[in-house]
Amino acid sequence: MADRKRILIADDDPDLLELLKMDLSFQGYEVLAAMDGREALAAAQKESVDLILLDVMMPFIDGYHVAYEITAKMGPNAPKIVIMTSRDTVREKGIALMSGAMMVIQKPFGMAELHKTLEDILAKA
Repeated sequence: MADRKRILIADDDPDLLELLKMDLSFQGYEVLAAMDGREALAAAQKESVDLILLDVMMPFIDGYHVAYEITAKMGPNAPKIVIMTSRDTVREKGIALMSGAMMVIQKPFGMAELHKTLEDILAKA
């Protein structure tokens, strides 16, 4: 992949975080990771990333607040955000969109579904 896209993954589940890091690296993405909301917010403001894969329920700051802070501070330069949640996505979708996320993906998800979601979102201008 000549133009490697950078993805920040934020999730407090170390096993899922490691699985996603390995899989997305294998798919050709440059991957950064954060274990909680504070780390995710700091990394998003410090690093240049194309997309953030963001869990909702994390320590310190939840995913919705992280997404809101990033989009409010960075405006049109904010990375694309995909929210991951085990909650009911129908109910959560409105909150996610108001926070600045582009999409919600329901946990557990298949890797093929995740790959397609990321591909589609990163292809958008």
